[in-house]
Amino acid sequence: MSDKENNTLPVKEDEMIEIIGVRFKEAGKVYFFDPRGNQAKDGDCVIVETSRGMEFGFAASPNKFVPKSRIIPPLRPVIRIATKEDIDRYEGNKQLEKEAFPICQQKIKEHGLGMKLIEVEYTFDNSKLICYYSAESRVDFRELAKDLASVFRTRIELRQIGTRDEAKMIGGLGICGRPFCCSSFLRDFMQISIKMAKEQNLSLNSSKISGTCGKLMCCLRYEHETYEEEIRRTPPVDSVVKTADGVGTVCETSPLTGFIKVKFQEKGHETIKAYHRDDVTKIRDKGEKQ
Repeated sequence: MSDKENNTLPVKEDEMIEIIGVRFKEAGKVYFFDPRGNQAKDGDCVIVETSRGMEFGFAASPNKFVPKSRIIPPLRPVIRIATKEDIDRYEGNKQLEKEAFPICQQKIKEHGLGMKLIEVEYTFDNSKLICYYSAESRVDFRELAKDLASVFRTRIELRQIGTRDEAKMIGGLGICGRPFCCSSFLRDFMQISIKMAKEQNLSLNSSKISGTCGKLMCCLRYEHETYEEEIRRTPPVDSVVKTADGVGTVCETSPLTGFIKVKFQEKGHETIKAYHRDDVTKIRDKGEKQ
């Protein structure tokens, strides 16, 4: 029987595309580029074409094939593996950025603007100087931009960033004593909710579950899926369960260990005993009728 007679069509496999993964900062997001015949090893310096022009980056993953569905077109090309001259230019730009930072700070002060300079960055070809800043409200920086353009003789872009991006750029130590996750290895910010702290039985005191950026700590998400699964398998507090000692009500749970405490009413007084969740049977949840 043909496919037409069977009223079905052959399944088309997702086309595979060759890419090189490139990042521009140590803990930055990895972007896919078209190798265009270039072969890159992990950590190689590369020159790529971006919306800002030519940029200097680092190969975060060597040549590999990925499904076309993972590609966001257009896929821009890797122009070449960086030469010694490219690397020297990149390092020279880093030195220029260090020299430009205090000058930009001074100009902001002279213009009396309520903005905090976080970082300055030259594009690879020095055609633009990007100034990243944070501010509590909108800032009119038009005169500042003109002033900076006359000093550096290049295009100026002032880009406002949020507190999480600020923490990622500046770096520091978290309350755990380790470098910020966002500045050391996290490529993208994840969505964090107060529900994650509740499920992990953490204090809801904002000072204890918030990072230096003032937002909920990224690490709240690391064990979230594990807690969700263990909570799903554990009878909740106030549910009625059947045990080897009779029927009682769950009064405390420890999802990760799998143990629960069950309260029994015996002849006018309460008794609490501990069980593993696999040794009890849930009869009904809180509020359900018999």
